[in-house]
Formats: sequence, structure tokens, C-alpha cells
Amino acid sequence: MSHAPRLTALDAVHRALGATMTDFAGWDMPLRYGSERDEHQAVRNRAGLFDLSHMGEIAVTGPAAADLLDYALVGDIGAVAVGRARYTMICREDGGILDDLIVYRLGADEYLVVANASNARTVLDTLSARSEGFDADVRDDRDAYALLAVQGPESPGILKAVTDADLDGLKYYAGLPGTVAGVPALIARTGYTGEDGFELFVEPRYAERLWQALTEAGAGVGLVPCGLSCRDTLRLEAGMPLYGNELSTALTPFDAGLGRVVKFGKTSNGGDFVGRTALAAAAERAASAPPRKLVGLIAEGRRVPRAGYPVVADGVTVGEVTSGAPSPTLGRPLAMAYVDAAYAEPGTKGVGVDIRGTHEPYEVVALPFYKRRK
Repeated sequence: MSHAPRLTALDAVHRALGATMTDFAGWDMPLRYGSERDEHQAVRNRAGLFDLSHMGEIAVTGPAAADLLDYALVGDIGAVAVGRARYTMICREDGGILDDLIVYRLGADEYLVVANASNARTVLDTLSARSEGFDADVRDDRDAYALLAVQGPESPGILKAVTDADLDGLKYYAGLPGTVAGVPALIARTGYTGEDGFELFVEPRYAERLWQALTEAGAGVGLVPCGLSCRDTLRLEAGMPLYGNELSTALTPFDAGLGRVVKFGKTSNGGDFVGRTALAAAAERAASAPPRKLVGLIAEGRRVPRAGYPVVADGVTVGEVTSGAPSPTLGRPLAMAYVDAAYAEPGTKGVGVDIRGTHEPYEVVALPFYKRRK
């Protein structure tokens, strides 16, 4: 039986703005409001406003909250200071990635785990199962939050116009409680666009008021509402992985080139965590002879690669595209792909993508494709 998609607290706002809506992970979400290229360029050059209320928030609290998260996740969460955040992953016993996450430490014994929308239930259930024996509570808080994001070089100025919080002192991957447009919020300097920006966690009843205040504050500097479509091209240019594309249960963090998030040296739980043995073996394999590596591909022509297209060289398949799209910033199609290690070196010649039977030439490059100006 199919269920009607869930609506965010901003659903009426999106429809009033004429958004093209789409079902995403069981939520009705704005795909675009007008031109996705214009929305993309607004974030790169000015600012964009996003509704990300489909993300999954999970509260982990109690005296052993840090110990639980150190055991359940691959990162050293106990070492995260109050007011800071950490990018990490939750893996299976065999090392396969269940999801990539951001964990915010809100207090000594209080954490907010933010999961991808499509994996929110899996992460919640897995954390709950792994909490057995720990003096900690795991709570589904998806209904407690709406999540808005302001991203782009103008975002600090926009936010400063509606908050008294010290944004200059708020580092990347930090979060602090504050008031924005009279609304209590968790203000986090995080994002998924490759630009400076903020994510604002608020009660759903305040979402419309906050959206309107940010819209008014950004009117003079070209802020526009942005949908999921441009968020995808922004993160692709920034070389940021997407679960289901670059990350999956078939891959370990080391396979994905993200072994740095696995902390074998953490001391809580005697250094034990779920997947440790398998991940140690994966680290050794990656150091000696990785079978495939995640690389960037830039088209020499105009044809756009899509996820699942074969990467070819010397007449044989040597990899697979995981994400592909036209790049508004670079003006050419881009792709991320896993390719055999022999073809992964930037500048490797003779590599192409099989686009419906035609081998289109591509240049292998290091990720990310785009880095923002500091």
C-alpha cells in the first residue's frame, strides 16, 4: 500500500511560490522554483534558501550518550566539544556504510544525529538496537524540527540581519543555540553546497515566520528560494558524496576515499565499535592495492553522463558513473565515478563514458571540481 508523501511545515509556502514538487524519500519536496541553473548560480554568487525538513533528526541523550555513539558510529564522537559537529558514518558489522551523518554535540550528555531522509528509519532503528546496555536514550525527533538552510557568500550578512548570535565566532562545523527573527533555533555552520552557509533547526510552527524573515533580509542581495535539484549539482561540483550514489552498504568508508572519518584510536568502549575488524581490513586493502577509486570526470563534449553509465578505456569497462550532471559553474558536464585504480590518476588519457553506445571522451581529475573563494 502506498502512502501519501509527508509534507513539511513550509509546504504552503512552496506551492505559493510555484515550486515544482517531487516525492523524495517519502516527502513532498520542492525540486525547483524556476530555473535550477539560476538557483545554482545564486548560491555560488549570492545566496539561496532551502527547506531541508526531510532530513532525519535523532536525539541521543543520557550519561552514556557519548559512549553509545562511539560504539555505534565510526567517529570519535566523545572527543567532539559541546557546540561543535562532526561528519561521520554508521556502518554494518561488515564495514558497509548504512549512512553518512552529522552529529552535533548540544550538551555534555546531549547529541543531535542528522541522517539522510532515505535512511532516517534505518539509522534510528540501528542506533536503538545498539543502545542496549548503554545508559542512553535514542529518540526520533523528526517531528520536532523544521530545517532551513541559507547557503552562499551572502549568507552571513543575511543571517546577521535577523540574529544577535555571534556568527563571526561560529566556526565551520559548529552549532549554537540562538534566536533568529525572534525564533529559538539551533544555528549550525554546515551545508551541502560547497559554500559558506548555515542550517537552522527550529520548531515546525516557526518555519514560515523564519522563511519570510530570511527572504526579506536577503531581498537586497539576491537571495532566491532553491530546490533539491540545484542542491544536487552544487554538492556534485563540491565533490560531496550522496548516499545511494557514492555511498552504499556495498562500500566501506575506505572504498569511498573517506577512510579519514574512521577513528581507530578512540578510547571509549576499550576502542571497540561496530565494524572495527572489517574496517581495519578495508584500511589495509585501501593502502596496498585499492581495486577502484572515486574520481572526478570532466566531459570534453556536451553529453551528460548519468549514474550507472559505464566508464570505458581501451575498449573495456573500467568503472561506473555514480553521479553526473551539467555543471553551471564549469560550463561542462561532470561526473563522479568509481574507476579501476590504474585509470584513477588525474590526467589519465583515453578514458570515456559509454553514453548509449557512444564512448564520449572524459578527463580524469581530482575531486572536488570546485572550491569556494575564502
